[in-house]
Amino acid sequence: MGSVFLNFKNKKRVKFLFLNYICSMHFSEILGHEPIKNHLITSIQKGRIPHAQLFVGPEGVGTLAMAIAYAQYIICQTKNYENAENNQACILKFDTLQHPDLHFIYPTVATEDVKSKPKSIDFIREWREFLLENKYGSLFDWYKTLGVQNKQGMIRVEDASEILKSLALKAHEGGYKVMIIWMADKMNIEASNKLLKLLEEPTDKTVFVLITENEEDIIQTIRSRCQVLHFNNLTQDTIAQALMEHKNCSDKQALKIAHQAQGNYNKALKILNENNDEFPFETWFVEWVRAAFKAKGNAAAIQDLIVWSEQIAALGRETQKQFLNYCIDMFRQALLLNYNAQKLVYLEPSVANFKLENFAPFVTGNNISEVFDEISDAIYHIERNGNAKIILTDLSIKLTRLIHKK
Repeated sequence: MGSVFLNFKNKKRVKFLFLNYICSMHFSEILGHEPIKNHLITSIQKGRIPHAQLFVGPEGVGTLAMAIAYAQYIICQTKNYENAENNQACILKFDTLQHPDLHFIYPTVATEDVKSKPKSIDFIREWREFLLENKYGSLFDWYKTLGVQNKQGMIRVEDASEILKSLALKAHEGGYKVMIIWMADKMNIEASNKLLKLLEEPTDKTVFVLITENEEDIIQTIRSRCQVLHFNNLTQDTIAQALMEHKNCSDKQALKIAHQAQGNYNKALKILNENNDEFPFETWFVEWVRAAFKAKGNAAAIQDLIVWSEQIAALGRETQKQFLNYCIDMFRQALLLNYNAQKLVYLEPSVANFKLENFAPFVTGNNISEVFDEISDAIYHIERNGNAKIILTDLSIKLTRLIHKK
C-alpha cells in the first residue's frame, strides 16, 4: 500500500489513508503487553526517553518486536514533519528494516563467507530476512538461518566498535538514533566493557535497547545503567485470538495450540505449521527413555544408548541444548500427570505406542530432582564445548538408574 499511497494527489484522501495506516502501526500489531506499550508511548510523548533500556522476557513473547515498534515511534513520530508523506516514508523504511537511524547488534558466528571476526553488519541481509519472516523468532531459529553447527554465537568487540561508528554518524531524520542489541547476554567481556563506556557517557539523542532472555548473564554494571522492563509470557487467550485473526484457525484449534504453546507465540506458530520434521525431538526422547528402560540389567542394551548418544552428538550444539531442554519439559509434564495435575499438562506425544500416562509413574518426587540436575549439567558442559558423545553417554547411563529409582 505504501508506494500507492505516495502517489495520491488528493490531500483529503492522503490524510485519510495516512491516519488509517497509522492505526495499524507496529505497536498495534504486537500481541499483549498493553501496560508496557502504554508506558513506552507515554514516556516518548512526555519527552522522558531513557538513554538505555533492558527488555527482559522469555522466548516468543515479543521483546524484539516491541523494541522495533518503540524505535519506530521514537524516530518517526517525534519528528515534526511538514506533511504526512514524509512521515509515511519514515514508516516505510521501518517496514523493510532499512531505516538509517535504526541499528542492530546480534550474535554471529564465523561462516564460509565470513571466516574470521564476524560481526552483525556482515549478516544484515540474513537478519532482515529473518525478522521479516517472524519477529517472534528465537535465538535457535536465528542460528539455523546462519547454519550454525558446533559453534557458539557471540557478540564480539568488533560489534562494539561498529556501534561507535554507527552512532558517530549524524541522524538521517535529524532526531534520535536507536541501537537494538538482541540477546545482549551473548556479549563477551571485551564487548561488554566497551558498551559500558558508551552507556556511562551517552551521546545526545541516542537510545540503546538491550534485549535478553537471561538477565543475570549480563554484567551488573551494564544492568545498573539500564531501565529494566520485564515481559511476562503471553496469555493463552492472546495467542488463541492471534491465531484465529491472522492464521485462520478455528476456535478449537487455536485454543489447543495456545495451551500447548505456554505463552510462546513462536512455539504456537511452529505447532501450527508442524515445523518439527527437521528436529524430531519427541521421537528422540522416546527412543532415549525406551533404551534406558531396556538397559537395566541388560548390558547388551547399553549399546542402544551409545548409538543414540552418537546420533545426538552428531548434531550442532544449539540443537543438542534445545533437545535437552525439551527433555526437561517432558519429564516435568510426566511428573504433573503423575500427581493428577492434568490441567497443567500441555504436551501430547504422537509417537506410536508411547503414552505420557504410562510413562508418568516412573517420574516421581524421588527421582525428578536428580533427573533435572543431570540434564542441566549436560547442557552446561555442552555450552562449554565438552565432548558431546561422552556427555550424552554419561547422561544416558545415569538415566537408566534414575528412571527405575523407587
